[in-house]
Amino acid sequence: MRIALIGYGRMGRTVEQVALERGHEIVFRGDVGWQVSELPEADVVVEFSTPQTAEENVDRLLDRRLPVVSGTTGWDTEAMREKSRRTGVAFLWASNFSVGVNLFFALNERLAELMKGYDYQPSVTEIHHIHKLDKPSGTARTLAAAIGGDVPVESIREGEVAGIHTVRWESKADTISITHEAKSRTGFALGAVIAAEWLQGKQGWHTMREVLHL
Repeated sequence: MRIALIGYGRMGRTVEQVALERGHEIVFRGDVGWQVSELPEADVVVEFSTPQTAEENVDRLLDRRLPVVSGTTGWDTEAMREKSRRTGVAFLWASNFSVGVNLFFALNERLAELMKGYDYQPSVTEIHHIHKLDKPSGTARTLAAAIGGDVPVESIREGEVAGIHTVRWESKADTISITHEAKSRTGFALGAVIAAEWLQGKQGWHTMREVLHL
């Protein structure tokens, strides 16, 4: 598979490493100031840029009719989802590509269902490295949205933490909590490459739930 990378920071480099290990070819590495005219033919584009540039990046790529896998968080994806549906160009965005995190999402939804009717108050805490630009994280937003209501989210930035997310349910009697802790960026990158492989031959808007059959 011929992969173009848009955003060649820490995540982009990790995606490159994982993709090469899985036998794929990196045909383009675009960072700040990249031009559509520079893009060679590619089977898919993996986009990890910034909240300020992601929508424009995806928009230009869909115009070029290139399938896009985007993991940039902190921007409103709805317009690009609709463009993907309308044009038929494949687009898959996820707040987190980690297989473990997506299983954690499913567990969070099930726990929220079980908690209905009981006197527990939910909250979400996320801890990330100091370089992360968006706050709260996209993963934390996804967890809170699945619970529903006005769920408080605490965001902590420290050191080089890859990502720790905790959902906590408090009552007067006890506390129930579930936690996902990433050990490195590799899990996120692997999930993005798996999504790119899965997206081949697809049309329109897709999610990681479809990729992982959740």
